[in-house]
Amino acid sequence: MKLSSVIVALLMVCSSAFAQTPPAEKWDLQKCVEYAMQNNISVRQADLQIRFAELDLHQSKQSIYPNANFSGNVGFSAGRNQDPTTFSLITTGFIFNNYTLQTSVDLFNWFSKKNTIAANDLTVKARQEGLEKAKNDVALNVAVAYLQALLSREQITLAKSRVDQTKSQLENTRKQVDAGKLPELNAVNLESVLANDSSALITAQTSASQALLQMKALLNMDAALDFDLATPPVDMIPVEALGDLQPDAVYQLAINSLPQQKVDILNVMSAKKMVEVAKGSMYPTFSLFGSLGTSTNSRATDIKSSTLLNAPIGNVTVNGTPYQVFPINPFNVFTFGKTSYFKQIDQNFRQSVGLALSVPIFNGSSLKTQWKRSKLQLKQTELTKEQNSFTLKQDIYKAYNDAVASLQSYNANKKTVEFSAKAYDFASKRYDLGLLSTYDLITSQNTLQQAKIQLLYSQYDYVFKMKLLEFYKGQGLKL
Repeated sequence: MKLSSVIVALLMVCSSAFAQTPPAEKWDLQKCVEYAMQNNISVRQADLQIRFAELDLHQSKQSIYPNANFSGNVGFSAGRNQDPTTFSLITTGFIFNNYTLQTSVDLFNWFSKKNTIAANDLTVKARQEGLEKAKNDVALNVAVAYLQALLSREQITLAKSRVDQTKSQLENTRKQVDAGKLPELNAVNLESVLANDSSALITAQTSASQALLQMKALLNMDAALDFDLATPPVDMIPVEALGDLQPDAVYQLAINSLPQQKVDILNVMSAKKMVEVAKGSMYPTFSLFGSLGTSTNSRATDIKSSTLLNAPIGNVTVNGTPYQVFPINPFNVFTFGKTSYFKQIDQNFRQSVGLALSVPIFNGSSLKTQWKRSKLQLKQTELTKEQNSFTLKQDIYKAYNDAVASLQSYNANKKTVEFSAKAYDFASKRYDLGLLSTYDLITSQNTLQQAKIQLLYSQYDYVFKMKLLEFYKGQGLKL
């Protein structure tokens, strides 16, 4: 069996296998981007950063309210102690129980808490813009992968066209060889070309599959799921006029609309507030405090009953006659018993309130160092903003220059394909008349194929560069 027949049979089997597979749902760019926004890990991580920042903001807002703490304990004291009821030294053990409720609130701290709240609020807004930046980055990456997948499929179309063209030439050549008009070498050479073209087709199909896998990875989609892309013709992709995308105008729009620039502005504002926070921490703080407390112990006693007595207090003898001596006034004799738990709670209830002043005098220069560090952090944030703006401008001008170059390359490649097609058409006719060698025919065919590939690359490159400029301009991504 001829090599060409084997290759054709394999291609037919592969085509049949693909035809028997039910077609997957076609996803356009918009659906891919929407899915990525919900499932891409980078976007989800950016959303978590917002939640962390919101927790910090909530905590800083709560810090302006009074704090309150309740504590209680129960224990046993043994050995040499002071009696909590008579304050005399004893060696008898007793059980004690204490409860305390304390509260305090800062009256004035040089607006440190107010500035902290403002800084955290700006941080939340910066994280929200950071989420938008993450979404933009993912959308851009998805668009790049989408265009790459479309390019891969266009390459499959070119490769199939090349295989069909070579098969047709081989069939015509085989007929002429069988008729004795051409040598067998011509057919052998074309069979070799068909084998190479078939290999190129398989490579193109593999590249398309890999591009699809890359798209699934960006979407955080299971690689085993059935998934396919809608393939709009590249000629039908809307592209804005290059004259409407001048780099100066695009930069002015981008600097005011892109999330990264908003993130930088908010970070600078937050850093300025943190400088004020660090500065305020070096000054005195005035606060109000108060507390409530009570206690009990097992040795506490109180009077349970009393008896009025007028008992003699002694004896005297007057002129030989004994007399008992009584007090002028009767006195009470008390009976003591354990004081109840809740009665002790009521009797020992105590309160306190006061003003406090905290003055940082010397603490290893930590507060002053923190203030200096916050100013350096502000400077670093400002430099980051300046660097990002500079990089954005460079990227926009580079994208514009690349778009101009891509357009020129695309126009040049169209002419190349046009002339190469004419040359190949003449070569085919001369070959059919036996006036051209197989080598020269193959060379002409390769030149045309390479010209088509270059045109395809330049066309997709031009579309991508234009879409990048549209993205910077704030028009989003649409194919």
